[in-house]
Amino acid sequence: MSSVDAAGEETPSADGDIRRLTIGALPAWGAEHARDLLGTLVAPADPFPCTFAVSAAKRNTLRFGFIDGLDDQAAWKELPGILSAYLDQYKEISRDTSLVVFFRDDAPARGLTAYNERFWSILQYLHDEDEKPWPEGLPSDPEHHMWEFSFDGTEIFVVCNTPSHSERRSRHSPVFIITFQPRWVFEGLEPDSARGSAARRVIRTRLRRFDSVDPAPELGSYGDPENREWRQYFLPDDNDKPLTGCPFRGRRPERADDGGRPGR
Repeated sequence: MSSVDAAGEETPSADGDIRRLTIGALPAWGAEHARDLLGTLVAPADPFPCTFAVSAAKRNTLRFGFIDGLDDQAAWKELPGILSAYLDQYKEISRDTSLVVFFRDDAPARGLTAYNERFWSILQYLHDEDEKPWPEGLPSDPEHHMWEFSFDGTEIFVVCNTPSHSERRSRHSPVFIITFQPRWVFEGLEPDSARGSAARRVIRTRLRRFDSVDPAPELGSYGDPENREWRQYFLPDDNDKPLTGCPFRGRRPERADDGGRPGR
């Protein structure tokens, strides 16, 4: 069965509904975390900042994946298949779609530094396991303003939420989460478009109400020469220190035309 929110939208409530939105296995611990996330996204009294995530939750266009170990690389072996299966279908789902992957972690909550290291090690693992070449013309250097993470030939914006984010509540989760958003979902939302500009204003306003700190200075627009996408993937809990030195290491050499990729 599904519940109906104040706007009349159906949102999953029972394990059967979560199963329908899950790619791969749905472990016994998983459904509760997915329902908690959906509840946070659609709470009318405390609007979540990302309007696209809210829309996806209400329209049942999120997809879920579950990994049984945060520190166990043997468990990570399920992740490439889950992500590939999602990338095979995302354009048929909706423009408002993301893959949310939950990682089981039985260890006590760790600090943000440890979670950050784990996040980048998982992205590196995905990259090293990727059987498709890096997209032609996409810079492989994270310090290039047109760089984005890629898997299975698809450019993906990535977001991490952890139990140790507290001031930046929009990045908090009771369980470690990585969200994968194909760059395709952002087409038509460029900074110079009316829809994109309006969406950014709304999100920034909601962030100021939802979080206990101002929006992170790392938040930027893809293609802006001053922007670095990787800095937005795992945000610190405050705005005291700028992020430096991306841990990601591409295994493929830069192409001679890396600097010539047009903005989107």
